[in-house]
Amino acid sequence: MKTKAKIRDGLRPSGSVMTLYLLPGLLIYLLIFIFPSVMSLLLSLFKFTSIKSFQFIGLANYKTLIADSNVLLALKNNLFLVGVCLIGQIGLALTLAGLLNSSMARLSNVYRTLIFFPVTLSAVVIGYVWKMVYDYNYGIIAFLLKAFGHGDMVNPWLSQADTVMTAVSIPMIWQYVGFHLVILLSAMTSIDKSVYEMAEVDGANGFQRMFKITLPLIRGTIMLCVFLCISANMKAFDHILAMTNGGPGFSSSVLALYAYKVSFSQMNMGYGSAVSVFVLVVTMCLFLISRLVMSIRKD
Repeated sequence: MKTKAKIRDGLRPSGSVMTLYLLPGLLIYLLIFIFPSVMSLLLSLFKFTSIKSFQFIGLANYKTLIADSNVLLALKNNLFLVGVCLIGQIGLALTLAGLLNSSMARLSNVYRTLIFFPVTLSAVVIGYVWKMVYDYNYGIIAFLLKAFGHGDMVNPWLSQADTVMTAVSIPMIWQYVGFHLVILLSAMTSIDKSVYEMAEVDGANGFQRMFKITLPLIRGTIMLCVFLCISANMKAFDHILAMTNGGPGFSSSVLALYAYKVSFSQMNMGYGSAVSVFVLVVTMCLFLISRLVMSIRKD
């Protein structure tokens, strides 16, 4: 035993070697996430229009932000996307993962690949493709509705304030279902099959095995998917920029797109940084709320 311990200690890297291994990743994390976040926080305290023109104004940008109706509308749209995609992306992914993990499933690898394929495409490409799909005159949805005698149902979905957010959320759900599917399916396949066999012997049906065994055992993975979904939809940008550019008016504007337009179209980078910090704060609050909800359900 002592010999094995010595060999194990000899193979274990020293503290300085471990530091060198971790240093590149730490530097990348600091440069890509921490440094920009700190700079955004600092810039949000200034009236900053260019390198030569900036003035410290304290919390004035945040006071403007609270009273800005466009920010409130963008926040509402972001929360709508979060709610719809939590149900659409993770709900569909859980359902599909349960079906593909079943012993009765055939060609599950083929289906998994097909469902995951949209994840590999650019979000901008997805946005432009679905913009053509929704086209009032030449889109495939309009074509099919007219072909089946329902031409009166054709509407400019991306140009109407009451339908634009629903229309925008569908491509986002379609693209990222496969992403969550792969994560959840990996967690499901790691569960010992003997647990299901014993439950089947006890007379548990498929739904009971899903809700009494699978879901409790992959709770941590579901929580991870929830965090990823919240994060992705709070910084939603590409799809909406490609499909609507925030229109009509500000009906489909989201916080990231609004921060971009304020910073680079209006050249008000201080206020745009304040909006970006607001996105981070709201995202962290949603993380805490979702964690609290999951802990209550566990208890």
